[in-house]
Amino acid sequence: MQWVKEEVRDELKSGHRGPDESCQYHPCHFDGQDCSWCFCPFYPCHRPELGATVVSKRSGEPVWSCVDCEFLHRQDVSRAARELIRGEGIEDPDDPRLAGIFDELIARFNTRAKALMVLGATSDAGKSIVATALCRVLSDMGYAVAPFKSQNMSLNSFVTHGGDEISRAQHLQALAARMEPDHHVNPILLKPKGDAVSQVVVEGRPYADHDVRSYYEEFVPGEGTAVMRRNIEYLMRKNDYVVMEGAGSPAEINIYHCDIANMGAAKAAGADCILVVNIEKGGAFAYAYGTIMLMPEEDRSMVKGILINNMRGDASCLDEGIKELEGRLGVPVLGVLPHLDLKLPKEDSLGCRDIDGEGAVVAVIRLPRLSNFTDFDALELEGANVRFVDDPAELSDADMAVIPGSKNTIGDLEWLKGKGFPEKLRELKGKVPILGICGGYQMMGDRIDDPLAVEGPAPSSTEGIGLLRLSTVFDSREKSTVQVEGEAPGGGRLRGYEIHMGRSDRHGHAPLFRLKNGDGWRDEGCLDEEMMLMGSYVHGLFDLPAFRAFALSMAGKGPKDGEGDDHDDSVEEGLDRLAEAFRAAVDEDALLGGMLGALR
Repeated sequence: MQWVKEEVRDELKSGHRGPDESCQYHPCHFDGQDCSWCFCPFYPCHRPELGATVVSKRSGEPVWSCVDCEFLHRQDVSRAARELIRGEGIEDPDDPRLAGIFDELIARFNTRAKALMVLGATSDAGKSIVATALCRVLSDMGYAVAPFKSQNMSLNSFVTHGGDEISRAQHLQALAARMEPDHHVNPILLKPKGDAVSQVVVEGRPYADHDVRSYYEEFVPGEGTAVMRRNIEYLMRKNDYVVMEGAGSPAEINIYHCDIANMGAAKAAGADCILVVNIEKGGAFAYAYGTIMLMPEEDRSMVKGILINNMRGDASCLDEGIKELEGRLGVPVLGVLPHLDLKLPKEDSLGCRDIDGEGAVVAVIRLPRLSNFTDFDALELEGANVRFVDDPAELSDADMAVIPGSKNTIGDLEWLKGKGFPEKLRELKGKVPILGICGGYQMMGDRIDDPLAVEGPAPSSTEGIGLLRLSTVFDSREKSTVQVEGEAPGGGRLRGYEIHMGRSDRHGHAPLFRLKNGDGWRDEGCLDEEMMLMGSYVHGLFDLPAFRAFALSMAGKGPKDGEGDDHDDSVEEGLDRLAEAFRAAVDEDALLGGMLGALR
């Protein structure tokens, strides 16, 4: 097609301008694409994985169509193409050297990602940490890699730059992969609300509430399967590798027919699978054998290896058992991972851990539907002693008390009242700092109104703890999901994110933070320094040192200068240590070479 060649000739001569956000069609393929080549200099390539021959609507003749090809819009591929073409000084689309450059790109990058699914014999087998390690190992090798978990149940979520709500586990894996995450890495997030009902978040946004039966009978066979497939396909087209994580066990025979989280997703991606077993649970060999043998034979053949996780002590004592297991299953054990204490963010409440520091005692109330407990991980950088408590008496010797986030503010508030926490918190008012985060912030106020909870004109109203002159109303089911930056008290930097429903009126309280709002600023949260009361919708508020210093100095147990480490830096160090330990423990040639194809 001559007109395409003319467009390519202009691109070759222009020096390839890069992404053009002013273009009315930008981005026509995917967010973050490289638009250097609006018209492909290698057209037509006639590679079946990148396009197909179709009948032209204009001429009725067969033509090559690559409308869904994203290969040259990947930033790494586009950058390499520019360097190679510039290096050869090519400005003519008929130059035969272009064919050689395209062959070199095909040899260097995968036109469609290879996929590896990490399955677990049980919950808490170590799927997330193994998938995280693989993401960092492959990224270290120079590949474009993305994590993927089609369905995750967690109250510990994160907000992406685009305002998508995803699981913290997939956010951590994206950090390991050195990619900017969006909803594609975790397209279905289940957030338990209580009474066997979960909020279903689809592609980063609230979709519907489902109980177990309606979820598997209505959502999964229709929209759920479609969501899983289209997001896998998206990631497969723009990466070299996709590291997939399963959910629970792949041998849940009661729901095997409607699975979209384990083998259903693995088959959609054509993934090789490895099974992770946590030896600390006991019965590791039985877990491995039983899990694989419960799977249908056609799915069983997709399991290419087993990893034994969380080994304390000498792994050689497992040699005989490993040999017997391999003989029975015909599946190799690829390695034995040692127990690692890396203090990386955990996924769910099973990982809700105390921090045994020698500094300020920070008592966090363990709400039944506690969310975003990773808010407190950064306090370890200040040597704090963080305790999760469920008895008001445990607040007595605390230097600071925290009411954390909640997926069900009113339900958890009623739990607090039943346990006697409001009386204890009011007793501590003015004596130790009390901080409320998100749902905990709402609970600190005088009242919470939810007019949408009942039919008729009369709103549903709940009395709060009464620490702040704060009123909250849930007058919309729209959820605020946004990353924020701003200033902590005293002017230090703040970074975090908001995930909440409802809006709160401070009724004259001073704000806690100043947040950037376009070209200006907005006030956020409540601060009563005299009574040592603080409340905010911002999660991750301790990640930078300024607010850690402010809060702990209010308790009389912390630094006052706001100098300290960024929690993100400690996470990066942990990811590098994880990858190093993984490489040392695992047969890398068998895992990466044999399963994912020869490494270039």
